[in-house]
Amino acid sequence: MLRKAAISCLALSLVAPAAARTRPRYGGTLRVETTGDPWSGFIRRLVFEGLTDVGADGNIHPGLATAWTAENGDHRWQFHLRQGIRFHDGTAVTSTAIAASLEASCKGNCPWTTMRALGSSIVFTSESPMPGLPALLSSDEFLIHDVNSGKPLAPGATSGSDGGSGSFQVSGVANGALTLAANEASWRGRPFIDVIEVRGHRAVSDQWMDLAASRADIVEVPAGEIRQAQQQHLAPVVSDPVDVLALEVSTSGALADLNLRSAIAWSIDRNVLASVIFQRQGQASAALLPQKVSGYAFLFQPQRDLNKAHELRGGLAAQSLSLAAPTSGAWQLAAQRIALNLREAGFSVQVVPGTATNADLALRSFPVAGADPAADLEQMLRASGEALPTIGRDSAAVYRTERDILDRRTLIPLLHLPRAYAASDRVRDFHLRFDGAPDIDDISLEAAP
Repeated sequence: MLRKAAISCLALSLVAPAAARTRPRYGGTLRVETTGDPWSGFIRRLVFEGLTDVGADGNIHPGLATAWTAENGDHRWQFHLRQGIRFHDGTAVTSTAIAASLEASCKGNCPWTTMRALGSSIVFTSESPMPGLPALLSSDEFLIHDVNSGKPLAPGATSGSDGGSGSFQVSGVANGALTLAANEASWRGRPFIDVIEVRGHRAVSDQWMDLAASRADIVEVPAGEIRQAQQQHLAPVVSDPVDVLALEVSTSGALADLNLRSAIAWSIDRNVLASVIFQRQGQASAALLPQKVSGYAFLFQPQRDLNKAHELRGGLAAQSLSLAAPTSGAWQLAAQRIALNLREAGFSVQVVPGTATNADLALRSFPVAGADPAADLEQMLRASGEALPTIGRDSAAVYRTERDILDRRTLIPLLHLPRAYAASDRVRDFHLRFDGAPDIDDISLEAAP
């Protein structure tokens, strides 16, 4: 009997510490590294919030607005605001402050005709229906900031960097590192982590070395290097395809001819891009929206047909074309492969740096933020500068709109790519949001650094 009791006590003593380790702890500094500016990407969303937010399921959830209603066939929307919210400096987040932020965000090129504060709500009206407005307002473009904060700018910021209301606030910028501190008064609840230190402009190889040497906690894993990261035992967390790699095609000069733009579309071997350049981590596609979002992407077959490309080009001899692409990693390899494909179709193509202006062709990436196909398509068109048609809500209407866009051959989809990040062993509960960004609010650390 005593022996059984002793064994039970021993078992409990072993289980108790293990159970304690499963509970998240507060405190510690999370060290994040990125190839871009430390203020870019998902970091801004930790500081600023939108009227709406994209949940883990990809659907639209309340943010600074708790509810919204549409009237007059989606021509008028009213968003009812969460009460008691304050910016990081203690200033109240009022309907007037939100209206000023939204107006500054789009600088006159807004998706609505009028917008005004009405009591504790914001009212949008438009001459055209706005069925996707709740999803659109969750995008980075419309995150709310205090335009009157007068605070110093963080690197790369276009507004006061301390004028947000998010889970973290800017506490300092020094030696290229951006430091964020937990917002104790966040309406979402205080994050587990005390401080986030973000170092930007770090090469991927340097990020991985810092992770291995315990100098970093979260690092990037580009889509074309996921397999390499796995071979190096980084254990990357990989999202579903949430980035659309596409070719923007100019409509000026020789490329004003639709046949030439169509010849370019038929010249590209997407399957080689997916299997060779991106190591089978990307899905070849001739659709803008991924299959998991639209449900119809399979209807656009990513076929290459050189004979058809030559036929469409006919005797049209386009001038030497420039193809702009970022100078890093798989992007350059993809650009070189595309240029080779186009030369095989009779085009003369030169790859130029992605910063080049007025290029005939440009390799671009467009994020897929949520599970609303109409809203995702609208955001892509806004980002690319394409004309914005009224997009219906049902799948058939979205399909017709996307088909019409693709028929213009000004935006040629190539691949759907995942996002991936690797984390150190001390990072717990690490997972990615629907859009492939790390969900920092749920992360905790085993021990402070």
